[in-house]
Amino acid sequence: MKISMYAASHDVFKQALTQLLHVMEKGVANAKARNFDTGVLVNARLAPDMLPLVKQIQLTSDFAKNSMARLAAVDPPKFEDNETTMDELFARVRKTIEYIDSVPAASLDGSEDRDIKIPLRDRTVEFKGLEFLQKWALPNFFFHHVTAYNLLRHNGVDIGKRDFLGA
Repeated sequence: MKISMYAASHDVFKQALTQLLHVMEKGVANAKARNFDTGVLVNARLAPDMLPLVKQIQLTSDFAKNSMARLAAVDPPKFEDNETTMDELFARVRKTIEYIDSVPAASLDGSEDRDIKIPLRDRTVEFKGLEFLQKWALPNFFFHHVTAYNLLRHNGVDIGKRDFLGA
């Protein structure tokens, strides 16, 4: 059985983003139960030189939407990166899910061989679609996704592997 690029991208992103919403909900519930402002979570860092939760969630969102758009050869939607509350972060993740759901599966047909260029500060990296998904999009997406999970866990939210992976 051959797996489609859509299944290897959209389905993985959607499941992980859905679980991100789940652990975020547990984070809010934990803050309420312990009677502290959820802004503490939004700005939490694992180390002084690491990005806070808000940026980890923004980047998780960006890697999902931008990767789907690149594979579909369309321009991704621009998000403002102006979230400051958990409610705004929930809205961003939901908006990301809505966007990736709007990308037609057929638009990814043949994307495994599509040329993809990523402009960085000091260089441009180039991939074929499958290599882009395997070596750039998914690793970066999950780096920021798991860092968001770890920030919540580090701040006392009762979450575990099952919360991260889902059913």
